[in-house]
Amino acid sequence: MKTFAVFFHEDAAVLTKMSPAQMQEAIGRYRNWLTQLRDSGHVQASAKLTEEGGKHLRRGGQGMVSSDGPFVEGKDVVTGLFILQAQSYEDAQARIADCPHLDFGWMELREIEVLVGAK
Repeated sequence: MKTFAVFFHEDAAVLTKMSPAQMQEAIGRYRNWLTQLRDSGHVQASAKLTEEGGKHLRRGGQGMVSSDGPFVEGKDVVTGLFILQAQSYEDAQARIADCPHLDFGWMELREIEVLVGAK
């Protein structure tokens, strides 16, 4: 099995237009979908990122420079991720083809390269 990272991207404006009832329905769909995928043994970890944006870190003249991360006002925001086990890109795509996130945004699928000596 190979390991893949799946990142959820979305336009934050799409979700802000949803009513509380629509948001709860969407959360339920995500939860059910991910539970089924996790129960199949193909998800190692999953997380929803907070909306506060985090920090961007760069090396500056005397050390690290920190600035506020991506803003919710941005056109494309990474809102969540999970780690998926699959045989290939095609297998991974098939496993996530029915993800409810595709109704709200898009997903990035990246194979994770295991580093020599890493556990």
